[in-house]
Amino acid sequence: MTALLTWSREVEGRLHGIMVDIHDHCLRTVEEYGVPGNDVAGANMAGFIKVADAMIDQGVL
Repeated sequence: MTALLTWSREVEGRLHGIMVDIHDHCLRTVEEYGVPGNDVAGANMAGFIKVADAMIDQGVL
């Protein structure tokens, strides 16, 4: 048996906004790096850049 999970409208709205921002960031990334339309590449590149920037900010790289 699975439990039903319900979220408030506020949580649902915030999650929607976060997902829209992630999608937009992926689209901008693939266009910047010359592979427009490749959502997988956009997600991978945007994620890699985010982690690399965080590591640089922490002095790891």
